[in-house]
Amino acid sequence: MANHGHYHTPSLPHRLPDARGQAVLSAIIQEHLVTGEPVGSKTLAAHSASVAGWSPATIRNVMAELEEAGLVEQPHTSAGRVPTDKGYRFYVDHMISDTRLSRVDLAVIDRMLGNEWAEGATPGRVMERVSRLLSSMSKNVGIIISPSLADNCLQHIEFLNLSDGRILVVLVFSQHVVQNRVVRIEEPITQEELDSTARYLNVEFGGKSLLTIRADILRLMQQEKTLYDILLRRAIMLCERSLEGEAGETGDVYVDGASNFLSNSDFTDIERLRELFRTLEEKSRLVRILNECIARESAYGGVRVVIGRESATPAMQSCALFTAPYRIGTGEVAGTLGVVGPMRIEYARMMAVVNHVAQLVERVFYEGPSRS
Repeated sequence: MANHGHYHTPSLPHRLPDARGQAVLSAIIQEHLVTGEPVGSKTLAAHSASVAGWSPATIRNVMAELEEAGLVEQPHTSAGRVPTDKGYRFYVDHMISDTRLSRVDLAVIDRMLGNEWAEGATPGRVMERVSRLLSSMSKNVGIIISPSLADNCLQHIEFLNLSDGRILVVLVFSQHVVQNRVVRIEEPITQEELDSTARYLNVEFGGKSLLTIRADILRLMQQEKTLYDILLRRAIMLCERSLEGEAGETGDVYVDGASNFLSNSDFTDIERLRELFRTLEEKSRLVRILNECIARESAYGGVRVVIGRESATPAMQSCALFTAPYRIGTGEVAGTLGVVGPMRIEYARMMAVVNHVAQLVERVFYEGPSRS
């Protein structure tokens, strides 16, 4: 897998494990996911007694090869092995097939989100529910970043004259995402002038983001010999006002379940745990981490997985991060959602959960609430 952005992907061994090596690695990972303990050759031999040629001695040899390749390691003096981040990476890239969610998981998702798809649920309410669902399904941390006003594609814009130099700006991103904001202007503008500006913006720039519209109008004004085109100036001024405090911003970040880390035996280093909490609390850092993750290639639908030392953020280097982008309507990527947990986590299931929930969020913003 290519190394993207600021992530340091641990290099995989030159000689990849053969079928037997992969079987032993998979068995170690499955056992370690359940127990959290180092896995010994006797344990694996007991589980694989029916497989010809799998004596404890054979398994010990294969484990030694996996250790040499950096895919497993021996913690302290235990005879058992645990997977490394490189081992999990190999497992995710080469050994997980397309996993379907169980009926139980699908029922839980439906139960937790079903009511939120009802008529009248605000995008904010949906976001809160989604982060709680992701946390509940993973028993770890669920995150979702809501669409940003500046970056997302507008379907329609309207201006309404209030009074005292205040104008209500109605921004329609999709059938189900409408944002209103009140802006102040210095020069008086009639409702008729506002209507003609809105018509111009909708006809010329529908389907573009406010940031793009602003850049396009600035370019147009530079090309025009007369920089005094009143319509253009009015349009850029209203766009500027609508963007105030939004340029370069993302939408809101919803995080749920950080307290799950306190009871997780995989997080024993208190200082690292503190740093992890600080990272989860700092919106801009969290957004940067998730966006860097999204910039990576994905081998599984839209889900990206960053494991351990692949993260450039020290606090995340004992974690696995699963993220997926979601879109609003037919536009570009609108936001990101994901799960943060320890490296000892059910990779196949988490990838399936994140993938499924991202598709559900897209569907509700595109189609609206479904009626059962």
